[in-house]
Amino acid sequence: MTKLHLAEMDEIAARHPEIFHRSFWSRFRVPLIVLGAVLYGVYCWWFFAVGAVLANANWSLAGTYLADWVSYEVRPEIRMDGHGTMQIVYPRFSPLGDNPNPDWLVAERETVTRTIETPAAARPAAPKSTTSFMAPGAALGGSAAAATGAPATETRSEEVVIRAEIAMGRSTHIEVLPGEVTVQHGGESLRATMSDGKVVPETEPLPRWAVQKRPGEKIILSFGMAGWAEIDATEVSIRKRFLGWANFIFDTRSPFFGRPAADVFALIAWGERIDPQRSNLSLAWNNILYNSEWQHLDVWTKLLQTIVMAFVGTVLATLVAFPLAFVAARNITRNRFFNQLTKRFFDFQRSVDMLIWALFFTRAFGPGPLAGISAIFFTDTGTLGKLYSEALENIDDKQREGVKSVGAPSVAVQRFGVLPQVLPVFASQALYFWESNTRSATIIGAVGAGGIGLKLWEAMRTNSDWENVAYMVVLILIVVFIFDGISNALRSRLIGRSHH
Repeated sequence: MTKLHLAEMDEIAARHPEIFHRSFWSRFRVPLIVLGAVLYGVYCWWFFAVGAVLANANWSLAGTYLADWVSYEVRPEIRMDGHGTMQIVYPRFSPLGDNPNPDWLVAERETVTRTIETPAAARPAAPKSTTSFMAPGAALGGSAAAATGAPATETRSEEVVIRAEIAMGRSTHIEVLPGEVTVQHGGESLRATMSDGKVVPETEPLPRWAVQKRPGEKIILSFGMAGWAEIDATEVSIRKRFLGWANFIFDTRSPFFGRPAADVFALIAWGERIDPQRSNLSLAWNNILYNSEWQHLDVWTKLLQTIVMAFVGTVLATLVAFPLAFVAARNITRNRFFNQLTKRFFDFQRSVDMLIWALFFTRAFGPGPLAGISAIFFTDTGTLGKLYSEALENIDDKQREGVKSVGAPSVAVQRFGVLPQVLPVFASQALYFWESNTRSATIIGAVGAGGIGLKLWEAMRTNSDWENVAYMVVLILIVVFIFDGISNALRSRLIGRSHH
């Protein structure tokens, strides 16, 4: 290896000073970029108050919402009736059906006889009085109570609850007596009494899983994935959580509800007809499609609408953007006015977001798939037109000049000199937009443009049907995964690569 002398190094430095004397930017470029990124991150943290947002976030509520996606609740209410007894009431559409009797809620019952005052409106009207000539002014034929105005009474026997015990989990139990509740959870206990319209905890301080905002108000009990409960002055509300989606196949009105899978298969295969007018298989399929809690047929129909919206909107946008791109390309159409006019038209269409177009067309056409198709069509026409025109402007002119040299007309020049270069790119971009629009159609559906997006938004607005939200999200993900695979396979074939 030859060593350079000092004089030779000075000579090289004199001829190429930029090598030995780099500028300030060249020497400190990387540290300055890193410092700028750090300062920008700090600024964003301060400007958007990220720390305060994270500190004030209700993470337990977020966890509850997440649990609601993959579970359901059974919601019995134990009500105090004011006579030292209780009643257990379930919601009208309980996941357990019309006659719930879960094994995790044990109730002690007894029959009591009560004397109840009958309201005057409920008593039979007394017959018209007749006047006796023997005693003027005396009324005959009416009861003594009617004559004196005394209230009538009625004796009734009814079954009431005197004690209830709820097993929320292995270490969580709630015992409810008239006017008294005792809770055991995680090795800790809480006792509270209800009287004079107030809830008074007798355990101080309250365990970490119990919250009472003000003295005398209800106490909220949180048991994690097992569920939660509320102790109010007149009732105890239980929310016991179970993993899974309740009644996903058959709802509570179906004759197949609550039957084991083996019994259902036996009924469908060789059992006697439940409905004389149709087979058990037809009845079961009808019950699945028209499940009142999950609405499978309606959800699948809306999902198909979303797919059709994405497909039709993308196809129309491709058909319109394709010829307009040739007008916008400067090397194809040698007219600056038409080039700029078409490009500004593309800018106008794509500068307005698809969601805004959806709101506009929903107002114009009313809610439905037509508004969604129009929104996708307008937005994608502008975006695809820009991409197609740029692809045309970057083609290799040698192929086009070769076709021109043989005297081919202009149409033939575009057909054989231009299209073979850009057609795979055009088709690949159209396929990508078709896949992307399947997701976008869900979002614009939420503003009234039809499809599964609107149904998804309706389920989210209830703030209680999160399992239905999860169901629709899973369906959307499956469709997107399938279309992504199809799109990737077709694009790989179009650009000449084998699909792995």
